[in-house]
Amino acid sequence: MTKAAALLLVCALVIGVSAPAGAGSPTDQLREYSEQVIKVLEDQTLKPQDRRAAVRKMAQEIFDVAETAKRALARHWASRTAAEREEFTQLFADLLESTYIARIDQYGGERIKYTQETIDGDRAIVRAKVVTKKGTEVPVESRLLRRGDRWLIYDVLIENVSLIANYRSQFDRIVRTSSYEELVRRLKSKRDEFLNEQPDTARRTSG
Repeated sequence: MTKAAALLLVCALVIGVSAPAGAGSPTDQLREYSEQVIKVLEDQTLKPQDRRAAVRKMAQEIFDVAETAKRALARHWASRTAAEREEFTQLFADLLESTYIARIDQYGGERIKYTQETIDGDRAIVRAKVVTKKGTEVPVESRLLRRGDRWLIYDVLIENVSLIANYRSQFDRIVRTSSYEELVRRLKSKRDEFLNEQPDTARRTSG
């Protein structure tokens, strides 16, 4: 993805729900959380590492990373042990953070305009448009699952390009041409590279 697309995905990834489902529609709850995130992004009193930590916390509350990791690994998930699945899910969460959450400092006043909501049992789709400062509108679709009394995002599409599908093709190619172990090695390498790039204060905070 381009830097612009990554930033748009940040906007989409960090909107979600944590309130009881009965308190409002998925769209109402997404809107509430997007406003909270934008408030953090625009708070100039926060240090960069504190801003990222706040956004990371919100994303963890509303993003079903376990479901996303499972769908991204696709057919290779079934043959993994419980320990391997747990390790992969954490590595995938680290990958999302290093790829997207780390880019929040590039936020430049984008806004989210919700356009449509579809609910089918325990699944929901919320369509919106990310509006840039120049007035360009980019379609974004959030797909959610009901988990108890919450709706959680498990996939995001930007201009019809799915987060899950993007990673699924990459992961499948690595496993087929090499091995699952090689995929894990690359994910760990990516994580370590990201951690080494962070300021010491940020590493101490995350540790």
